[in-house]
Amino acid sequence: ASIASTDMGLLLQDDVFADFFNTFLNLPVFGQTPLYISGMGRWYLWPELPRFLDPSPAALLAWLEKHRLPHFCKSSLCLHLVLCQKLLGFIRSGEAAELLNWQSADQWLLERCISGSQGMRHFCAFIRGTAGEELIDFWLITERLLGLDESDGSQRDLFLSLVHRLRATHLREGSSVVTLCTTIAGSLPKARHIQSVSTRRDILSKMQEQALFIIQSYWLPKFLVHCKMGVEEEESCQPLLQEYQERLSWACWQEPPGPSEPLPMMHIKRSQGVSGPYCSWRAKAEVWALVKEGRDTQDLKMATFQLKPEKQPGPAGSMEELCMDKGALGSIPQQSEHPANTAFGGRAGVTFPGRPQPSAEQDLENLCKDKILSDLLLSASLARLPPLKKPVKTLDFLPWALCADACAGRPFREFLQRRNRPMETHLLDLWHDLEEFLPVVLDSNRENSFFLRHLIGEKICKTYLEEDSIEKLPLETRTLVSLWNHLICGEFSPWIFRAQMEICKVLCGLYEEFLADDDRTFLQFMAPGMDVPMLEVLSSAVGRGQYFHLFQRMNQSLKLSQALHGTRSLEGVSSKLWQLLAARDLQKGGSIQAEMELLL
Repeated sequence: ASIASTDMGLLLQDDVFADFFNTFLNLPVFGQTPLYISGMGRWYLWPELPRFLDPSPAALLAWLEKHRLPHFCKSSLCLHLVLCQKLLGFIRSGEAAELLNWQSADQWLLERCISGSQGMRHFCAFIRGTAGEELIDFWLITERLLGLDESDGSQRDLFLSLVHRLRATHLREGSSVVTLCTTIAGSLPKARHIQSVSTRRDILSKMQEQALFIIQSYWLPKFLVHCKMGVEEEESCQPLLQEYQERLSWACWQEPPGPSEPLPMMHIKRSQGVSGPYCSWRAKAEVWALVKEGRDTQDLKMATFQLKPEKQPGPAGSMEELCMDKGALGSIPQQSEHPANTAFGGRAGVTFPGRPQPSAEQDLENLCKDKILSDLLLSASLARLPPLKKPVKTLDFLPWALCADACAGRPFREFLQRRNRPMETHLLDLWHDLEEFLPVVLDSNRENSFFLRHLIGEKICKTYLEEDSIEKLPLETRTLVSLWNHLICGEFSPWIFRAQMEICKVLCGLYEEFLADDDRTFLQFMAPGMDVPMLEVLSSAVGRGQYFHLFQRMNQSLKLSQALHGTRSLEGVSSKLWQLLAARDLQKGGSIQAEMELLL
């Protein structure tokens, strides 16, 4: 609530907020996907605006405040931002230094490692499989729940869903939350029967505070030790280690604060492209077409070619020349690879139980091939590929957008509600619930996997698949019956992919309307008083080389958001996380820029 009520200009002065917000803005569900480089005060727009316009930063901020910030505040990225800010507040406090005997250099290193969306993913990966993971999940769910109004009919379903989730996982007897929050947990059995909303909220709030204190006082010190060891071992972190050691040597005296540098004047990068239509749907289709070309080309042994460096303009900025050899290309998943191990709604590290595949079931699993997005790297050869003979359709990239919709506060769902499309909204909810079910049922190592898969499976059956509901859904009867037979038992079924594909076919036209509406709204803010159709034929287009760059930016944003949202299994701590730490500078693009530099 405090974020939603704060001026956008003030919010963007906080580099940590700007990092999380950049990750959110680049989710591929949206039409306009801007990127902000806070150290330069520069915005990069995509699609770009017409060259003859001098776009106003104030108009852009007003558009962001009205049409992006409300969705951000409903997203899991926002919850992780709030938690990150609370952890940073503790790290910077004198209380932490006194309680944990931290020196200023320790506080600096810990702040450097945990800041931003990438930093929070690193912290979550570190505590994965421990009681700390359960405490963080409890804190995030409770934070969302306490922000809802139980008496508001539009929020009640989400409120009850979160309550049931808490009871099935973190508030059950023997859970880490109940065990560790001992000072308050004694009142829990009574709390379930208390009618007073304020009393229940008070108990949950106190338990949340206790969980946060344990995370701060126990898991943060362990993370600091982990960070010290990591920067010592990782070669790319040596400059970071050197600065840490220098700061340790300054511990005996306080460095006088230097004059604060003035904030750079905010501005929008002017278009450099050629004339073409301002149409976010067409821009997405171009990106997707090039992605499909690249994937097909790699299947034809693209990796055997020697690639030459090529200059790349654009917001990923500091890497002007990209040099790749045959080992640099991301591999394409083979037929035997699990469809969930994908960038497209993927759950890395998950495998199907070994079993023979009947042909019909194998066909269903092959449906998920369309959900595979590899880390295709930008190259001269890929950028020079001829145009596709087969035009791209919305159905080709809609699953990509719907995966992002779940992480972005459900803007497409809100659009369907505004258009008074209850059946399509119901279908979209089913798509998201199936997507939430997949990582839980496929990853047995996930915390509370057994309880969650039965909870979500039963919820899907009762909400969408019972007799009074099933007749209203425009899906094949065989698909719905097969879903019921597996989900009621909390089991995986490849029919999930069939159902999602059928739902996408129904929603295609409405998603195109959603993008067109997003375009109109954006142009009304950025070019007030001008005829929108006129703008749609005078704006600029992007070179084909940059489309790969844009795809990687959006895809990395989606993968990072899914990891924090829970629809993608967290990877363990690896060398890649330390390389990302070394590359990350919150004033130069932050988490998204670090991902791009590491890829390219």
